[in-house]
Amino acid sequence: MNSKFLSMLGLAKRAGALITGTDLVTKALPSGKIKLVIYAENSSQNTEKKITDKCKFYNTRCVKTDYNGEEIAHAIGKLSSVCVIGINDENFSKELLTLISKETR
Repeated sequence: MNSKFLSMLGLAKRAGALITGTDLVTKALPSGKIKLVIYAENSSQNTEKKITDKCKFYNTRCVKTDYNGEEIAHAIGKLSSVCVIGINDENFSKELLTLISKETR
């Protein structure tokens, strides 16, 4: 894992600053605790629409990354693909947004 973005995701996971999975993220959005939602490039159209619509409704920043669900899962220590992540820490969300904008693959 040579990506600073993926490394930062792993750090956020260890710090307890992220939630994984479409269902858990959409359930946490109404609370206002989610600062940023990131979804994988290989997310289904249905998942992408569901997440972007919910984020618009709850006024939460939502970005698509160039990484697939398997790469994200590996970065955070999960065995199966992870297509949606919610970040609940303001500092991690700012840093991840900066890294997303800087990284090109």
